[in-house]
Amino acid sequence: MKARLVAFGNLQLEGERYQRDVTIEAGRVRRRHKGPSKARRGEFGHTPLTSAEEIPWGGSRLIVGTGADGALPVASDIYDEAKRRGVRIEAVPTRDACRLLAELDPHDVYAIIHVTC
Repeated sequence: MKARLVAFGNLQLEGERYQRDVTIEAGRVRRRHKGPSKARRGEFGHTPLTSAEEIPWGGSRLIVGTGADGALPVASDIYDEAKRRGVRIEAVPTRDACRLLAELDPHDVYAIIHVTC
């Protein structure tokens, strides 16, 4: 899947530009709805990624782009749920996540990509 962080807050996937966090499930891109995780913002100082969100658990690996500076917190409940499901999580800065996506066929991509911080 062709992916790159064009600039802070600006992601390009398969030629389409996105200025919001996205969730990718088997190549289908949609906006990340982080509202369910906002309740834990005070705990992290930033809205984290938590299992309260709709997570694309369909593959054996979940790629999490943690932002331009790698600052997106990933709550421990995500890791717990991944372990329970047998899913490996790769949480890396978004530029690195884009490189991982580039190695995959879009239908094999399960990811959450944060485009700022």
